[in-house]
Amino acid sequence: MPRGPNGEKKLGDTVGVAVQVAKIATGEEEEKLPSKRRNGGLVGGSKRAAALTPERRSEIARGGQEGRRGSSR
Repeated sequence: MPRGPNGEKKLGDTVGVAVQVAKIATGEEEEKLPSKRRNGGLVGGSKRAAALTPERRSEIARGGQEGRRGSSR
């Protein structure tokens, strides 16, 4: 059985999906909606920035700047 991006089980064929839709419509099965949370993505960047030293932040910035100089824009 195929897996979705968050590890949930997905039906791999059209008949299986049709059966699942029918079960949801008749009330035999609950509809499983995806989670609406972002899994802490907003928190991680600020924590990483607080943990970096000024020298390391400078190194990261220089690396990004060097990558842009080589582009054709």
